[in-house]
Amino acid sequence: MQYISAERYGNSYRNAEKKRYRDRSRAELVETVAETVFTFCAFCSVLAVASITLYMVVNGTPAVFRVGLKDILFSSTWKPVAKEPSFGIFYVVLSSIAGTAMAVILGVPVALLTAVFLAEVAPKKLAATVGAAVELLAGIPSVIYGMIGMMVLNPVMYRLEQRIFARTPGHQFTGGANLLSAALVLAVMIMPTVISISETAIRAVPAHLRASSYALGASRVQTIFRVVLPAAKPGIATAVVLGVGRALGEAMAVSLVSGGSVNVPLPFRSVRFLTTALVSEMGYAGGLHRQVLFTVGLVLFVFIMLINLSLNRILKERERQDD
Repeated sequence: MQYISAERYGNSYRNAEKKRYRDRSRAELVETVAETVFTFCAFCSVLAVASITLYMVVNGTPAVFRVGLKDILFSSTWKPVAKEPSFGIFYVVLSSIAGTAMAVILGVPVALLTAVFLAEVAPKKLAATVGAAVELLAGIPSVIYGMIGMMVLNPVMYRLEQRIFARTPGHQFTGGANLLSAALVLAVMIMPTVISISETAIRAVPAHLRASSYALGASRVQTIFRVVLPAAKPGIATAVVLGVGRALGEAMAVSLVSGGSVNVPLPFRSVRFLTTALVSEMGYAGGLHRQVLFTVGLVLFVFIMLINLSLNRILKERERQDD
């Protein structure tokens, strides 16, 4: 039997303590640096949002005092370069709301059912293939969507318009560039976002919820629609919020397929969205006209913020009720 001297044992103990102290100091240093970096990134995010908000308010409010909030928001006449200019955006606001609502109604159900298929029904190889296609769909530039809509969708919509309004003498034909075309393009554009986030939310539902549902005698379809989807509701709602923001903020594709006229937002009417008003006129606008366009941007910014805040509040109230 070998014996370790007290001096050797003491040296080993001290070396081990020093090593533990160095490791602990290194870990504390890493945690401190990480906490500082994360705090700085969060501060930059908040600063960016605050800066954008301040910039929009500073540049968007002067026209409100010169023209009047009522004349801008509730007037339907948009003639910014006339001898007596008018800056009413009521129909433009309605067109943005109607187009976004139609896109959500058309696109979200298809996207949600696709996410259910990928997460719950499809075999792994098929789900991987379709998932890759969805990711590629999300990477296509918006101008490509607009070009395809202009070259493919608009002629189809024009033929449909000719059949529907063949005996309506007062109808102004749009050549297929109308609100319905814009809504269809937006519906396709928001689908990849809704599919990806909804699929992630559905896959995150704990497996024991499905097992419990099957144990109670529920079928696969009943389990999906009565257990899995309600459990994934917060993530799905987040996907819808992001889809709404994408639809409201889209400009290039909409400008190619919507026609660009200020009209009452009916399906077969040429319309102008808030974003297309900015894109089409900001390049040559000046003076009061340019200030009003900044006000239009401020209105769009406020719309998106209100929608996000309202949906988040609704989600929190529902989560509180479920608890």
